[in-house]
Amino acid sequence: MLRFYSLMGMLLFLCTMSYAQSKQISGRVTDQKDGSSLPGVTVKVKGTNAGTVTTPDGTYKLDVPAEGTSIIFSFVGYSDQEIVIGNQKTINVILSTGNKDLSEVVVVGYGTQNKRDLTGAVSKISAKEIENQPVVSFESAIQGKTPGVVIESGSGKVGQGIKVRIRGTSSISASSQPLYVVDGMPVNSTSNTDVNNDPTNPMADINPNDIESIEVLKDASAAAIYGARASNGVILITTKKGKSGEKTRLELNANAGWGKPTQKRGFLNAKEYVTLLEERAVNDGKTAFATKDPRFPFPTEAASIAYFKKRVEDEFTSLTLGKDFNNLGYSTNWEDASFRNTAHSQQLDLSATGGTDKTKFYVSGFYNNQEAVVINNKFVRYGGRLNLEHAATDKVSFGMNVNVSRSQLDRISNDNTFSTPSQLVAQSPLSPLYDSTGAINNNTLYPNGLFDAQFNSNRQVTFRTLGNVFLNYKILPTLSFRSELGADISSLTEDQFIGVQSSDAFGKGGGLSNYTQDVALNTNNYFTFTPNLGADHLFSATAGMSYLQDDFSTTQVSGELFPSDIIKKLVAAASITFGNSTAQRYTFLSYFGRANYAYKGKYLASVSLRGDGSSRFGPNKRYGAFPAGSLGWVASEEGFLKDNKTLNFLKFRVSYGTTGNAEIGENRYLTLLEPTAYPLLPGYRPRQMGNPDLKWEKTKQFDVGLEFGLFNNRLSGEVDYYNKQTSDLLLQANLPYTTGYDFQYLNIGNMENKGVEIMLNSVNIDTRHFKWNTSLNLAYNKNRVKDIKGQIIESTSGEQRAVEGQPIGVFYMAKFAGVDPQTGNALYIDGSGKPNADFSQAERMVVGKSTPDWTGGFTNTFSGYGFDLSVFFSFVQGNDIYNRAAIYQDNGFASGYDNQLRDVLNRWQKPGDITNVPRLSRYYSDGASDNSSRWLFDGSYIRLKSLTLGYSLPKSVINTLKISGLRVYVAGYNLWTKTKYNGDPEINSDVMGNIAGGIDYYTVPQAKQITLGLNVKF
Repeated sequence: MLRFYSLMGMLLFLCTMSYAQSKQISGRVTDQKDGSSLPGVTVKVKGTNAGTVTTPDGTYKLDVPAEGTSIIFSFVGYSDQEIVIGNQKTINVILSTGNKDLSEVVVVGYGTQNKRDLTGAVSKISAKEIENQPVVSFESAIQGKTPGVVIESGSGKVGQGIKVRIRGTSSISASSQPLYVVDGMPVNSTSNTDVNNDPTNPMADINPNDIESIEVLKDASAAAIYGARASNGVILITTKKGKSGEKTRLELNANAGWGKPTQKRGFLNAKEYVTLLEERAVNDGKTAFATKDPRFPFPTEAASIAYFKKRVEDEFTSLTLGKDFNNLGYSTNWEDASFRNTAHSQQLDLSATGGTDKTKFYVSGFYNNQEAVVINNKFVRYGGRLNLEHAATDKVSFGMNVNVSRSQLDRISNDNTFSTPSQLVAQSPLSPLYDSTGAINNNTLYPNGLFDAQFNSNRQVTFRTLGNVFLNYKILPTLSFRSELGADISSLTEDQFIGVQSSDAFGKGGGLSNYTQDVALNTNNYFTFTPNLGADHLFSATAGMSYLQDDFSTTQVSGELFPSDIIKKLVAAASITFGNSTAQRYTFLSYFGRANYAYKGKYLASVSLRGDGSSRFGPNKRYGAFPAGSLGWVASEEGFLKDNKTLNFLKFRVSYGTTGNAEIGENRYLTLLEPTAYPLLPGYRPRQMGNPDLKWEKTKQFDVGLEFGLFNNRLSGEVDYYNKQTSDLLLQANLPYTTGYDFQYLNIGNMENKGVEIMLNSVNIDTRHFKWNTSLNLAYNKNRVKDIKGQIIESTSGEQRAVEGQPIGVFYMAKFAGVDPQTGNALYIDGSGKPNADFSQAERMVVGKSTPDWTGGFTNTFSGYGFDLSVFFSFVQGNDIYNRAAIYQDNGFASGYDNQLRDVLNRWQKPGDITNVPRLSRYYSDGASDNSSRWLFDGSYIRLKSLTLGYSLPKSVINTLKISGLRVYVAGYNLWTKTKYNGDPEINSDVMGNIAGGIDYYTVPQAKQITLGLNVKF
């Protein structure tokens, strides 16, 4: 702390030395094209070194020496303008011709910068790109919008957790999710729901229409100011604010949508189902007789076939409680039964914004109601936001940014349960949906999930208050102080009820109540120093501290034996079967500093340093330091390029720095015991082996970038190359069970991510009446696990591993080698590398990967004569998808009577057939129900993610209506998809894991939606 205050004292001294002044003039600089403010414009007294630059709102104040006669206003890509001072005290200037993107203000950690002065890799997404979309959370809206940010929605369920990776996965056992910061305050993005179901998304509590901009900090130079929490990148969310001098403006947004699944797989109808089961019986009969199988000693082939046919009929009749196998009176499409006929959505937002010289405000109320395409799944959110800032004096201002919301998620079971609607597809098409009385059919092959849809419920309600209060104090014109105190308070209640008739009830029924509270308090206190060093020098420095405290508690109780389905609360349970209660806290204490310098607007430098201490690590390794530095060169400002007619802007930048990761949960450095009771005797048992030397996971990142503008900035873009090296991995290492523990967290292993990012923007047509713009972003990432000291780290289900020398999450299983044309047997690669029909001889090996090589998006926007059209495609290339459910639904009836995917119609039937679908068999189908690359598919796709057509009423009409604007629009989402996968390629049943990915297990497809909307401004 002594060093910190000494630094502040030096800053104060420098400020005082730099505060010499005489006559002062002021004004505002705007863009001729649209009247918007131009920040970062150089304002210089001609013939002197006196000068300044405009602030983010385009204003400036300049002390004019007595000899000053005129002022020169200059900005990259704009024409210089010289104004005679005379007796003027206020000089407002309009600059023309240029690339406004270069003057755009970009939010960075604890401050803002002009885009042209950035030396780090930062991508900005504006409000226009995310507003009024039929999505629960903003992550889905930015999917494919910026290079290097890969977003996986997991499935078509609403409210489900979303996987976000910035420049690849950087950890194995620790979280690889980015840090989210809303209006300067870090927020909780970890699911706190029942661990036995899919994780949900806490970021869904934020209304996307309240967001002004999203900045993604990708390289170390941009992110290192957040130190120990920035290895996975940082996403800064800035909500809408009022502006000084803006009259009060009301805005109404309303839309309604209709959705259906993007793709259904398709299963056998009743006739096909029976025909193939009979073929299976014939095949087994022939094989049993030919091999002289002692289990089936029949004198003739015909007798053997007859036996297997009869066995199929008897087994099926027994399984379906008397259903006649040969009665084709029904051909039920159970897949259709798992989806709604139409999934409806409604969204309504009303906001007011405005400001005076003293007070600025933004207030909004929002309501969102969205049904998933799958039955019983629904999300409802409503609440309000108030952002307020008031200038008490010329030196002091204060305000708040507060969001209060209630969200309700009606959940369905996870994919690995019969009660989830998606597993209805396993039922036989011979079974009707309803019996003769009109009730749900209870005589089905498997427990009927429609009972669960009718009698079960799982409702999660979250009340969340998210916001901060702040104070700004301008100590001197060149030195300011900001103090922020924020809170993220969420209370989650989850009530689950299992009716006695449902498949999960086991004849008893049951209920669960889960209450979770998470209270995070955060304070940031920092100084910003911006001395006036003349027009050639632009310097700013930020230094301060941050403290975060998070208290988490949860209580869970379950019971069974309810007297009826009328009372669904646990008070009605005759037996309380389980109870659990936990509480924990973690803290972060941080000090940070950053300095930015620009000379003549062309030589740029930035350095930052953050020191973090965390309660998640032991006293031996509790603190860490995270430095970063970057350089930039605006080559287009050099004399040899300044007047170039083709190349308008060219900037090179390079950065290097270190960031950290501490997202492993609490108390991992301690050796822990947990309470136990057996039989009904209290005690303890080993839980976790501690490690007092556990320390930060570190990522060192190198980045080199190029930014350019060509042809009067009609074509502009950015190209980045990065190299991320992660060391001291926080690895959950396996221990021998003889130790009494099964794992211990250790800092072992290394991982790398290398890649290239490309962003291109073009103005194809720009006339008075018609405009056409195109944007393309591409990203290539190569991940590699370099070293994990021989540890075997598998996904929970065992299909994927972290393998040294391979990308994380490779599929590790038997390799399918096709079908023997003569026998119809499936073949697998054995230990000698040869095809073998004996699955027990198959060698487990790397057969694919879930991480894509290329990701990106392609957008075209058109506007003219009141109409606007936006067409956005997203694409992924180079990843694989494993259909885990295929061991049941695509095994040729090898393990039972599950209905089969339609590709089984291409099965092998006779010698000489060339196919990848083995012959049908129950008793001679080696490996048909085991994990193998037979069900591994190319997951690449291109999708028409959104298409929006709007029309804005002309000014003459809106003036008559006495409103400021009115726009109507129709939009489509996920309208078209091109992929080789036989399902929806945008799926991942284990959405939050590092190793698991690209798994399809009865996963709900994304929704194809049509939305009609209205936007009115008053």
